[in-house]
Amino acid sequence: MCGLAGIFHPTGGAAIDAALLRRMTTALAHRGPDGDGFHVEPHVGLGHRRLAVIDIAGGHQPMFNEDGSVAIVFNGEIYNFAELRPKLEALGHVFASDHSDTETIVHAWESWGPDCLLHLNGMFTIALWDRNRGCLFLARDRMGKKPLYYATDSLGRLLFGSEMAALACAPTLPRHIDPQAVDDFFALGYVPEPGSIYAGIKRLPAAHYLLVERGGAVGAPVRYWDAPTTSQPVGEAEAMAQLIARLTACTQSRMVADVPLGAFLSGGVDSSAVVALAAGLRQAPLDTFTIGFEGSEDETPFAAMVARRYGATQHNERAAAVDMIDAARLQGRIFGEPFGDISAVPTHSVCALARRHATVALSGDGGDEVFAGYRRYRWHALVEGVRRHVPAGLRRHAIGTLARYYPKLDRAPRWLRAKHTLNELSLDSALGYASTVTKIQMARRRALYAPALRASLDGYDPSARFATLMQDAATEDALLAAQYADLQTWLPGDILTKVDRASMANSLEVRAPLLDYEFVAWGLSLPPALKLQGGEGKFVFKRALEPLLPREVLYRPKQGFASSPAGLFRAQHARVRERLLGGAMAGCGLFDLTAIGRMIEEHAAGSFDHAAALWLLLVFEGFLVSETPVSRERQPELMMT
Repeated sequence: MCGLAGIFHPTGGAAIDAALLRRMTTALAHRGPDGDGFHVEPHVGLGHRRLAVIDIAGGHQPMFNEDGSVAIVFNGEIYNFAELRPKLEALGHVFASDHSDTETIVHAWESWGPDCLLHLNGMFTIALWDRNRGCLFLARDRMGKKPLYYATDSLGRLLFGSEMAALACAPTLPRHIDPQAVDDFFALGYVPEPGSIYAGIKRLPAAHYLLVERGGAVGAPVRYWDAPTTSQPVGEAEAMAQLIARLTACTQSRMVADVPLGAFLSGGVDSSAVVALAAGLRQAPLDTFTIGFEGSEDETPFAAMVARRYGATQHNERAAAVDMIDAARLQGRIFGEPFGDISAVPTHSVCALARRHATVALSGDGGDEVFAGYRRYRWHALVEGVRRHVPAGLRRHAIGTLARYYPKLDRAPRWLRAKHTLNELSLDSALGYASTVTKIQMARRRALYAPALRASLDGYDPSARFATLMQDAATEDALLAAQYADLQTWLPGDILTKVDRASMANSLEVRAPLLDYEFVAWGLSLPPALKLQGGEGKFVFKRALEPLLPREVLYRPKQGFASSPAGLFRAQHARVRERLLGGAMAGCGLFDLTAIGRMIEEHAAGSFDHAAALWLLLVFEGFLVSETPVSRERQPELMMT
């Protein structure tokens, strides 16, 4: 696992600024504490920070082909490199290293060009320069586990790097806050791809590549893979057998490392499944890591239960007490832009714990997205069933009115008492689903904005992307359409961003067997009844794991990995006021401070629970004062569009 940075002059221009390249690369030192490397020639400069995991002695980057005409810097792991190597050697390629996955990419590019991506199974960001072809090749893995930011500066140079911190080193790169990105953040809790908080700075989307030729312009990214949106018939027993076989293979391929390896163990189904399979695949003890977070529901007994069942594990458990007001400021430094998933705080803590004992950790990320484990999938499927039998006019007017008067619905059926369910039912399918993943609904969040920001957002609705994505899914299966939308938004924008930045801040590599792209494609293609049955999400996943895990772990209610800071925000509302009503928040001109002050007082009085909105505001304040994306001397500007 590593960090990369680069400068590319498409039209030649001045010599590569080696000092800037070094600053950009050094800004990523936490991603690779084991050394750096650089390559500079006309048109291009590549920088690399290394976290040594495989081929520790011979895996230094940049790496080259036989004649030095192809250079690569690479972040990630290719799990099938050992299978590809003999195929490439049969095509005449000569390897300089003993077992480097990076060198495999170089020779795959020489043989197959951009189609080399179709042969790679792993998590990766690739930056490759081919002198003979005169092109720069940037690529990102199918699921979006590894990040890449890029932008064109005022000198016409293409700058790119693993994190925003690398691009922030360039004084020639304008950084204007994008109003639509602000609205995205307060709607979703993150800024979805391909955008960033800054207009002009983009992220290469998951499963895309960018090919920029010498003398050419920077064009649009090209998609090379997409998640399937058709179901394949398979029986329950066969699916259970295939699931265990496939997940075992995915886990085994992610256990190849020349450094200590462990696993996260939250006590939930997904991480417990990975630990159960991993413990059976090795003779040496497997370190496991659990964080008990103050104020949250305690999952540590369930983690300990799994650890005891697989007695070979060395279980490391720690309780963490975190001041969430201060933690909100840390988010800006870690993520380089506003990032509001509150579970990033305990994720950072468990990564810090794991790094004391291991360099690589297995995680259970992906199970909920692939096998429909989130509660919102159950609501969506239920509401979709009702929607098919209720005329659109009735849904929009009568049920929409009920949603507005939600507090008076004491006699409604229990499932109708959830306000978001009523909101979803009153809308069409895609917009209804979007309402369930929205953190702050439009009217309430727009009330927080200053008039200039509100005016710049006229006609913009973050929910529209969900309508487009669910239409692109081209399936009559409402559950699969929702999963497809999440794979393009929530998974890379929230879950994988959280894990990448929290782990890399601690120089830890995290691997997710459940997000093997072939396993994901197989899981998505299962009939909906095997994913969601009788109100039970991840149905076939849990059934398949019954021989391996206690029922208490498999069938207890799902718990989150963080607690609500509502009580803290009430008890310390003076600190919240200080952060949100002065300093950077007052100076940025983005917010209506009167509306924010009223929200703080309502929350402190207990008349409303505004904890979610206050957390997002505190995170945004942390971004504004963070020295990583924006210096204290240079506050971000509002760019009107």
